[in-house]
Amino acid sequence: MARQRIHNRRAGRGSLGGGASWISYSDMMAALLLIFVLILAYSLFQYFSMLEVKTKELEEQKVMLNLAQDELNSEKAKIIIIQADLDEKTAQLEEQQLKLDVAEEKLNSKEQELIVIQADLDTLQAVLQLKQQDLDAATLKLEEQQAALTTQARRIDDLIGLRTTMIRELSLSLSAANLKATVDPNTGDIMLDSSVFFETGKSSIKQEGKDLLDRFIPVYLDVLLRPEYSNYLGEIIIEGHTDSQGTYESNLKLSQDRALQVALYCLNMPSLTRDQKNMLKQILTAKGRSYSDLILNADGSENADASRRVEFKFSLRDSDMIDELNKILSSQEE
Repeated sequence: MARQRIHNRRAGRGSLGGGASWISYSDMMAALLLIFVLILAYSLFQYFSMLEVKTKELEEQKVMLNLAQDELNSEKAKIIIIQADLDEKTAQLEEQQLKLDVAEEKLNSKEQELIVIQADLDTLQAVLQLKQQDLDAATLKLEEQQAALTTQARRIDDLIGLRTTMIRELSLSLSAANLKATVDPNTGDIMLDSSVFFETGKSSIKQEGKDLLDRFIPVYLDVLLRPEYSNYLGEIIIEGHTDSQGTYESNLKLSQDRALQVALYCLNMPSLTRDQKNMLKQILTAKGRSYSDLILNADGSENADASRRVEFKFSLRDSDMIDELNKILSSQEE
């Protein structure tokens, strides 16, 4: 408390003399503060101005850097592509080199084979000279046999012409019996109209068809089963054919049933002899062809009426023909 009173007295004494100096000091401090603020404001202005410039420069550098990075990525992609292409070319080169090595090995092997072949060729050349001598001798013998061959060739021609003779005899016999059946001059096939034998879609033989078979079959077999032909006869085929109406499968069954009915009727025909029936059982075949062999008009369209037919065919036994030819050739060699 004493100290406080002493201090107050001192302050009272100095308050009148120190007021002016205090005001001057305050003004000076205010001026300094103002200057400091101005300097600070100016520094901040300069800083933000420079910051803006640097920011723009930095953004431009970023743009340039991005462009450079894009170019770098593009170059990297190109390098990757080039590297892949290079790897592929390298692989191809290695593959080609491998093929070249293999080819070179083969070439070396072929060269060795060629050397061996050349040696064999020299040997064969010597053998050829000996064979030439034998050939000269054989040629002389062949000329001697040529005259005999000419004679035997006539016999072979007669044997090969057996089918032609059989076809001619068939045509003559059918004409003599007043049967209107056309015999194919090349094959001997005979086509009969299916409508004569069957109703549409059915396989039972009509009476008209039976009457025709009763007249046709005896004449047909009388020629084919003659002694001079029967030994060479391999097969008699009865084929059933349809037009293209309906499915192939249904027509196949229909054509097979029709061919079978004709074959069965022939086998049980009373007018045939026992020998003819026994022979027929060995060589008769029934086949259904559906519409696999249609008859066409001149313009290429289907002739449905002609396509619906029953065909009689025969084939010769090739083995017997060959045996006969071999006998002729053997007798010629003797």
